[in-house]
Amino acid sequence: MATTINAQEQGKSALILIETQNEWMHKDGKLYKALVKDKEMMHNSITNIEKVLDYARKNNIEVIHVGLRFEKGYPELANGKSGLRKAIPNAGTFLINEFGSQFYETVKPIEGEFVVTGRVGASGFTGSNLDVYLRNNKIENLYLVGYATHVCVESTLRDAHEKGYNTFLISDGTSAFNRTQQDYVLSEVVHHFGEYLTTEEFMNE
Repeated sequence: MATTINAQEQGKSALILIETQNEWMHKDGKLYKALVKDKEMMHNSITNIEKVLDYARKNNIEVIHVGLRFEKGYPELANGKSGLRKAIPNAGTFLINEFGSQFYETVKPIEGEFVVTGRVGASGFTGSNLDVYLRNNKIENLYLVGYATHVCVESTLRDAHEKGYNTFLISDGTSAFNRTQQDYVLSEVVHHFGEYLTTEEFMNE
């Protein structure tokens, strides 16, 4: 738990929204329907993302949106033979300009919030302009919310730690496919690469 570091006072902070898109969050999203087994955890995470986003906007904490979008035919994934490079084209998810790739209505970007571009991998940093934006704007502390906890959120957490950022996962502002996956990341993974805290703890830091 993030009990010893008041990061918002020690350096510039940003709230990073990872894949807060219709594929995950909307009842008609392909991933919502196919992969999200614990709907209660997902719906709870949406409520908490709305809360932390509102808090960040009111308290001048930078907000950054890290979506995922691919061109028709998925040329960026180069006919991947395994993993996400195979699964994403097979599922037909995150195609640019389609419903699933659009940001979820209640947490979509507003004017002045940075929308990351170029991302092609599990980590929000892979192929994108996220790192250069953070460094140019002297952002040191990253608070992560979004989807899925055990895939792209975890990948971004690990990558951010390796790049030297102070990384925090807002535990109830994320969701995995099921509770077992969620609990494993929180208990066995996060402490190697950062810390986690709840929505209430984030807003009371």
